[in-house]
Amino acid sequence: MESISHKALFLKHLAQTSPAPLGLEIKSASGCWLIDKQDKRYLDLIAGIGPSVVGHRHPYVQDAVQKQLDTYWHTLVYGEYVLAPQVKLAKLLADNLPGLDSVYFVNSGAEATEGAMKLAKRVTGRANFVACTNAYHGSTQGAASLMSPDTFTRVYHPLLPGVRHIGFNEEKDLNKIDERVAAVITEVVQGEAGVIPAQAKWIAALRKRCDETGTLLIFDEVQSGMGRTGKLFSFEHYDVVPDILLLAKGLGGGLPLGAFIARKELMDHLSADPVLGHITTFGGHPLCTAAGLATLELLLSEDLISKASAKGALFNQLIKHPDIQEVRSKGLWLALDFGHFDKVQKVIQHCLKEGVVSDWFLFNDRSLRIAPPLTIDEEEIRFACDVINHA
Repeated sequence: MESISHKALFLKHLAQTSPAPLGLEIKSASGCWLIDKQDKRYLDLIAGIGPSVVGHRHPYVQDAVQKQLDTYWHTLVYGEYVLAPQVKLAKLLADNLPGLDSVYFVNSGAEATEGAMKLAKRVTGRANFVACTNAYHGSTQGAASLMSPDTFTRVYHPLLPGVRHIGFNEEKDLNKIDERVAAVITEVVQGEAGVIPAQAKWIAALRKRCDETGTLLIFDEVQSGMGRTGKLFSFEHYDVVPDILLLAKGLGGGLPLGAFIARKELMDHLSADPVLGHITTFGGHPLCTAAGLATLELLLSEDLISKASAKGALFNQLIKHPDIQEVRSKGLWLALDFGHFDKVQKVIQHCLKEGVVSDWFLFNDRSLRIAPPLTIDEEEIRFACDVINHA
């Protein structure tokens, strides 16, 4: 009765984002597994859409959060107090980034996008932006203004003016970037388009065009960062560095945390003329940054990042079926293209019945998403592939 009651309350009082939510009632979670009220186990192949990059309730992360829980919670998170978890995480991020040494912590990827857009306008004195088609940078109004096609946004128009769109990996479109553009924002591996990596020639030409026009280059690594692609940050696969980097999802190891990161001389624009150029109440919360610090320490110390590509290759090797038209992958991140939305939905539902959680993509509903915690082991991968092949 308790389970039925909770589901009824969920349907009545929780805002719904689709007409038919999955309605899984999770009792507990550990590692790569979710356990429902009936004690059925589900292998999580999507890591909560990214945040659980080192699995659910990793003991090292949980211990770090517990220690911080016993010390202090919310105080004043940004700009006034010196909070050890924030400072340590910011330094460790800066130590692993080429010249991007100033971190502004927020709560989510959308907030990171919003902060970066404000910073770009403030630094350049320009108002326009260029984004790629089939990219997702968040659902807040500024971030949603970057989205094309407008399937998910048209009913909310008008949004921000002055946004142009270019094709991802389309060099001919780069002439749309001119001296009126504050920043170009792009993913390095397009996520919601169905795992499409940038071509090295295109991303180099993009950097060059931004330099020629005085336009800032923003890399959105909300999904592709934190080891997902076999590098700590996916731009490390290329000889290109952004002016601003966006992180979230896996950054908090399962707690809400995002960041936009830039050179200090750029970020300092938010502190004067006027002061308080960007503020947040909860961004960089001590519990979340303690979890983020522990997560990053794990990624750097346990060889999870370098193993991501090998684990992705094992998925590639084991998933074989004539109904799969294409497999696109980068590290431990795959899209299985079935060619039709209905087929994907049937596979998702069958996998769910057999104890495997998967999903599709916002701008590619023909493809199945595979992006498990980086801690997934070979036995779990083989189980998942057997279920998918059978589905």
